[in-house]
Amino acid sequence: MSGPVTIDSKQFRHALGSFTTGVTVVTTRAGDQDVGLTANSFNSVSLDPPLVLWSLAKTSNSLQAFVEAEHFTVHVLSADQETVSNRFATRGADKFGGLDLERGPGDVPLLRGCTARFHCRTAYRYEGGDHEIFVGEVVGFDHFPRPPLVFHGGTYGLLLEKATHKRAAQLRPNAAEREIASNFSIDFLGYLLGVGYMQLLAKLRTELQQRSLTTELYWFLNLLARFEQRSLGELDSLFAVSGSHITPQLIQAMVERGLLHETGAVTEHTSPKLTQEGRRVLIELVAAAKSAEADYELCLDYGEMQVLKQLLRKLVRASSATPAGWRKSQQQ
Repeated sequence: MSGPVTIDSKQFRHALGSFTTGVTVVTTRAGDQDVGLTANSFNSVSLDPPLVLWSLAKTSNSLQAFVEAEHFTVHVLSADQETVSNRFATRGADKFGGLDLERGPGDVPLLRGCTARFHCRTAYRYEGGDHEIFVGEVVGFDHFPRPPLVFHGGTYGLLLEKATHKRAAQLRPNAAEREIASNFSIDFLGYLLGVGYMQLLAKLRTELQQRSLTTELYWFLNLLARFEQRSLGELDSLFAVSGSHITPQLIQAMVERGLLHETGAVTEHTSPKLTQEGRRVLIELVAAAKSAEADYELCLDYGEMQVLKQLLRKLVRASSATPAGWRKSQQQ
């Protein structure tokens, strides 16, 4: 990754907000050829430094172009760009023919009429099962006052209705399932969330073990990336969700691993900072986590995944056990 890029964090966060449930087109330049495709795997990784990620199936004809590219641009499509989404989702189509293009960093083709555009330098690639995950350092972005294109052109309610009708037969429990569901301990929300959490992080634990990292260190890395300007006292109140606290021993372990800058005397007012190595490790782990999440897409379609995330955000905001800092972060 090259030198630091000056990005307005507030405006960057606002632009990222365009993609609640939107659709993106990712473009790049391969030699003298423009390359682009529709993708719905876009996520933000970090505000400082500004990082985003997306994933591409290894079977894609465009994979090699993006693997070799130094730059790419993620376009968050606006509500009137459904035809653009369809065009870039079609294999073999003349995707750029007749379009009024601009050019961005690395001569990457830029589409007009979008809600937001994130111009990225490829910072890291991760092999995630049958997908390649690309992490981009945002070197610039554009944000326009246009409503985003929502997947399926509907709302969460419509997506839920679609999923319900589509899978009514599969979702109707049989006798054995009804017996299991009648058991409170098994049907308890906390049990279901806990089992889902353990399964989701199974692959991530392998990554942590390879780096000799504990789950405590991983969650602290995430906190520092999300709330880097906070003091240790504030971070500890957020970390308490995990059932643990930030101790001087935890800080020292991260310093010794080269993940944190030396802090001197540790007090509740100390503001710890990630080192370049700490950011690198975090990016690798975020990519691994995204790969683990992609496994769930084998049993949940896109609409169901977005509904699940929205409902979980609602629970986080509503729970009295959730620290105020976490609730506020889900509203930004």
